[in-house]
Amino acid sequence: MRRIAVLDIGKTNAKLLVADLATGAEEVLARVPNAVVRSGAFPHHDMEMLWQFALSGLKLAAARGVDAVSITTHGAACVLIDADGGLALPMLDYEHDGPDSVAAGYDAVRPGFAETGSPRLPVGLNVGAQLFWLSRAFAADFSRARHVLMLAQYWSFRLSGVAASEATSLGCHTDLWNPWEGRFSSLISRMGWEGLFPPVRKAAEVLGPILPEVAAATGLPVGTPVLCGIHDSNASLVPHLAKAPCGVISTGTWMIVMALGGRVVELDPARDVLVNVNALGQPVPTARFMGGREMEEVMGGRIVEPSEGDLLGVLERRVMAMPSLHPETGPFPGKRFGWIGGEPEGGTRMAAASFYAALMGAECLDLAGAEGPVIVEGSFGGNAAFLRMLATATGRVVRGAGQGAGTGLGAALLAGPLAVEGPKGLEVEPESDPLWTGYVGAWREAVARW
Repeated sequence: MRRIAVLDIGKTNAKLLVADLATGAEEVLARVPNAVVRSGAFPHHDMEMLWQFALSGLKLAAARGVDAVSITTHGAACVLIDADGGLALPMLDYEHDGPDSVAAGYDAVRPGFAETGSPRLPVGLNVGAQLFWLSRAFAADFSRARHVLMLAQYWSFRLSGVAASEATSLGCHTDLWNPWEGRFSSLISRMGWEGLFPPVRKAAEVLGPILPEVAAATGLPVGTPVLCGIHDSNASLVPHLAKAPCGVISTGTWMIVMALGGRVVELDPARDVLVNVNALGQPVPTARFMGGREMEEVMGGRIVEPSEGDLLGVLERRVMAMPSLHPETGPFPGKRFGWIGGEPEGGTRMAAASFYAALMGAECLDLAGAEGPVIVEGSFGGNAAFLRMLATATGRVVRGAGQGAGTGLGAALLAGPLAVEGPKGLEVEPESDPLWTGYVGAWREAVARW
C-alpha cells in the first residue's frame, strides 16, 4: 500500500488528507471546523455534517488514487448506535457538564487509578462518566443502544459496516480499560455493559472493504480496505515507537506528553497524569494540559511570529505567564492564570505565551518520567521560541517535526512503513545563556509561590 486516505477528526477541526508512504508527503485535501451543536437535549457534534464532509473529502482523495482508508480522532468520545446503525443518542460534547450532575453516583462505581491508569476528570472527559450520565438521564434512548463505539471506530464502522473496539481509544482516560492487563476494566461488568462493546481489534487491522454505497458516493475502488483506526495522540506516537527512550509531545487543542521507555515514576493522577495505550497495546505514561487552547486564548486567536528582540525583552524583564487558564486540567490544578512583570502585547505576548507552553510541557515530561530526546508533533512543532525554551527547561535535544498534524502520517503508517526516512525537522539544543536558564528557574519559583 502506498497512498492512504486519512480521516482526521480533531476536537476543533476535521481534515481529510492523503499520505504517501513512498515519500512521507502529506496533502490536506479538505478541512472543516468541528463545531458543537448547542441545540437539543445537550451539546453534541454534528455527525451527519462530518459524514458528508468525509464523503466529499474521500471523493477528492479517490481522484488522486488511494489504496486504503485510515481514521484517527480525538479521545474522550464515544458514539451509541442502535440496531440499524443509526445514532441511539447524539454524540455528547465532552466539555458539557451534564456528567457532573451524577458525579457522586459515578464515583461510587468507577475503578481506581491503579486499575485503569485513568484519573478522575471533570465534565465528560472520562467516557465512563458520559455513559453513566446518559444511561440515567436518557434511559429509554440508552436502552436502544446496540453498540458503544469509540469515535475512531464509529467512522470505520460507517465506512466498512464492521463494528469494533480498539485499545488506544479505550485506553484514553475512559475508565473503561485496564492497560496493564490489556482488557476491559471492571466498570464494564459492574454496569452490565459487556454486550455493548464489540470485539477488540488492533488499530492496524483491516475491518473490511468500504461499503458499496461509500464506493458509489466517493469513487473509491470497490474493495478499498478500511483500517480499524486510532486515537490521535497515539497516531502521533506511531512513527516513534522504535526510538525509545524519548518523549513525544503531540500538540493541538491539547498538549499530550508521552514517555516512551522512560524512567519509572509514581504517576500522580491529581496532576493530570494518566496512562495511554499505544498502537502495540503497551501502556504509555502520559501527562497533559490544554496547550493549544490556552495559546489561542492568551493570544486572542492572533498568532504572530516573535522577533529576537521580543524574546530578549521577555527574558530580560522576566515577563511570565502563570498557570492556568483551564485550572481543572494540567500539572498545576487549581492555579489561576495571570501575568508577572506586566501584561505584554504583540510579539512579546507571543514570546511569553510560547515560553509558558514550553515550561508547562517540560513539567509534563518530568511527571511522565520521559528520558532522551523530545519530539514535538503538531502545531507547536514549528514554534521556534517554544522549542528553544523546551530544550532549555529539559536540558535535552528537542526536535520539532514542523507544523503538520503528526496524527495524519501516524494513522497512515498503520497501513505500512515509510519507504524513505521522513524529514528531520528543526533540531534545537538547550540554551546556556543565563538569561534563558535564569528564566526557567524564576518561572518555577514563581509557580511554587503562585
